[in-house]
Amino acid sequence: MEESDSEKTMEKENVGPRMDPPLGEPEGSLGWVLPNTAMKKKVLLMGKSGSGKTSMRSIIFANYIARDTRRLGATIDVEHSHVRFLGNLVLNLWDCGGQDTFMENYFTSQRDNIFRNVEVLIYVFDVESRELEKDMHYYQSCLEAILQNSPDAKIFCLVHKMDLVQEDQRDLIFKEREEDLRRLSRPLECSCFRTSIWDETLYKAWSSIVYQLIPNVQQLEMNLRNFAEIIEADEVLLFERATFLVISHYQCKEQRDAHRFEKISNIIKQFKLSCSKLAASFQSMEVRNSNFAAFIDIFTSNTYVMVVMSDPSIPSAATLINIRNARKHFEKLERVDGPKQCLLMR
Repeated sequence: MEESDSEKTMEKENVGPRMDPPLGEPEGSLGWVLPNTAMKKKVLLMGKSGSGKTSMRSIIFANYIARDTRRLGATIDVEHSHVRFLGNLVLNLWDCGGQDTFMENYFTSQRDNIFRNVEVLIYVFDVESRELEKDMHYYQSCLEAILQNSPDAKIFCLVHKMDLVQEDQRDLIFKEREEDLRRLSRPLECSCFRTSIWDETLYKAWSSIVYQLIPNVQQLEMNLRNFAEIIEADEVLLFERATFLVISHYQCKEQRDAHRFEKISNIIKQFKLSCSKLAASFQSMEVRNSNFAAFIDIFTSNTYVMVVMSDPSIPSAATLINIRNARKHFEKLERVDGPKQCLLMR
C-alpha cells in the first residue's frame, strides 16, 4: 500500500488511520485514540486478494475517494488499525491479506491468534470472481474457525463490485449469492449486502455493521426520538463524525427515498474532504427550499446531527438553539459507563 510518511508511522504504532480529535483536544494528539477505558471490538476483514477489502476500508476510515484507491497495493499478511467510535468504543480492525499463502496460514499456524475474541467477521466477495468455488471454500474455513474460537461473533458478507454487473441483473445475481451464503453459513447467521465503492451501498453496509457494535444504541435511539418529538422535527439523523456513517435515526414522517441516509453520508463526506483540501473546516450547513429545511451541525465530540423540518412557522434560529441545548445530554450518552438518563418531554 502506498502511504505517506505520517501514515506509515501511525500504522507502525498500531493506531490506524488518522481521525479528527474530539472537540477540545489538541490537533495532532494521539492520546485520545486508545483511552484506558476504551471498549475494544475486534473486527476481521477477510476475502480473496483483489476483492476490494482495503479499498473499502480506506474510503470509510482513511478519507480516500473512490478513484484514489487505484493506487493501493495488495495487503501483506495482516494490517492492524484502531478506529475510535462514539467516545469509548474502539474498533480493532484486522485487514487480512487474501493471497492463498496467507489464507492457508490463517487457518493453520495463525488460527487461534486470528479468530480468537472476534466480535465481527466481514467477508468480502468479488461478484465477478472466476474462482468462486475457492472463495466459498475459504469462507467456510473462516466460519469453522469462528465457530470454534468466537461462536458469538456476528457475520457479514459483502458481495462487492456490483457496479460491474449489468443493472438489470443485479437483483437476481445478489439474491442467488445471498441464498448460497446463508445456506453455507449454517448454523451461524449471516447478513448480506451488495456493495460498490462508486455509490452509497458501501455506506449502507458499513453503517449496518457499526450499528451492531454500539453498546447503548437502544438508549441512543430512544433519546433521539424524544429529541425529534420535542423540536417537532420530521426526521433526525446521527452521523459518526469522522466516517459520516449513520449510527442512529428517527423519523416522524414517511420519506420517499429509502437510500437517503447513505446518499447523504456520501455527499457530505465528499464535501467535507473538499473543504479540507482548501484548508477549510466543515462545521455546519443549512439547506432550505419551499418544502423543508435541513440542518447539519456538529452535535457532540464524536457526532454530527441532521435535523429535517417542514413546519415553516419554526424559525431556523429556534432549531439551532434546540440542537445546541441537546448537545450536553447526548455527550453523556456516548460514554459507555455514563449515567442512564432520558431526554424527557417538557
